Amino acid sequence: MSFSASDKALINSLLVSTLGYFVDVYDLLLFSVVRSKSLRELDIPEEALLESGLSLLNWMLIGMMAGGVVWGILGDKKGRRSVLFGSILIYSLANFLNAYVTDVGTYKILRLVAGFGLAGELGAGITLVCELMKPDRRAYGTLLITAIGLLGAVFAAYIGQYYDWRFAYKLGGMMGFALLLLRIGSRESTIFEKSQDLNISHGNFLQLITRKDLLLRYLKLILLGLPIFFVIGILVTATPEFARAFGMNEIPETGFAIMISYTFISLGDILCTFLSQLLKSRKKALAIFLWISLAGILVFLLFPGQTPLAYYWHCAIMGIGIGYLSLLVTFVSERFGTNLRATATISAPNFIRGLLPVFVAPIFLYIKSQSDLITAGVVMGILCTIIPMILLLWIKEDYGKSMDWVE
Repeated sequence: MSFSASDKALINSLLVSTLGYFVDVYDLLLFSVVRSKSLRELDIPEEALLESGLSLLNWMLIGMMAGGVVWGILGDKKGRRSVLFGSILIYSLANFLNAYVTDVGTYKILRLVAGFGLAGELGAGITLVCELMKPDRRAYGTLLITAIGLLGAVFAAYIGQYYDWRFAYKLGGMMGFALLLLRIGSRESTIFEKSQDLNISHGNFLQLITRKDLLLRYLKLILLGLPIFFVIGILVTATPEFARAFGMNEIPETGFAIMISYTFISLGDILCTFLSQLLKSRKKALAIFLWISLAGILVFLLFPGQTPLAYYWHCAIMGIGIGYLSLLVTFVSERFGTNLRATATISAPNFIRGLLPVFVAPIFLYIKSQSDLITAGVVMGILCTIIPMILLLWIKEDYGKSMDWVE
């Protein structure tokens, strides 16, 4: 079977984007898996593990927000391909060096640098693939990237749980360097190349945040992702703390809880994307999954299981509910013109992740200090799902829209 040049470009872009997101998620979730044992080895007392872990996670997510802006601008000015090279080089190096930390201060710096590098992967890959695919099929491309890429979390959970945490970081760095070599033959989007001939501003982040219509469009899409990293960053990452609050005699394994959650996030991504194609609507599919997210969070917190198996099943339900990231990032990519598409699509997922340290975690910890862990979880769970549900009512549907346009 012979393939045209455009077919080969698409296949190559799907391959490098999918594997890139696999390594991206591996590194992103590896810390959650090795949080406790790495911090214990660095002499952090047991009672400070949650706060220290959240602090390190916040450093990484702050790096991702900064990286999202920088890589997004670069993606619109120099091309989507340039981001795929630069981002993986930085986060692979930081990930490898993480294996040699001996104090929390160095750990924080390397998590910040790794986050900066990680920021470019998902958005750049999805922008490139969306511009190469037909309008009514592009969601399947992003589905492939995220569904397979999210299995990197399953791999991270396995490696982090059964191997030394320093080896796990080294492995992530080596996978990234290997993938860098595969990207040498990747091609640029023709839609991007055509837009370069137009006398317009490219990658103008200030335009994105100072022009009222663009800013409102951008913020609403970011806030749609509130439940995703609340569930992963708080509920699942703090598995030991929640299990003790539930009065469980046997504490579930954090790594296994993450592996289960991400396996079912991948399943949710598949179901959400197919539902969107069936309904021919991004909005309707997202609304349905937001309701599933709310139900899953409340069941997890208010009707907890008393065995690890029941706990893992609750993680699975929440995973399905928040399994709409691929559709959400596709939605972002469709909502902005070619000259701002990478800026918005690369930065938005990182600002979604960044909602955890700047919004979700501080409010969660404050409520926890005034009440208890479960009450804080319930309040934040409701808040993180109701806000997106309301905002979704004021977002325009863009299913099947051509991407060959500019702002």
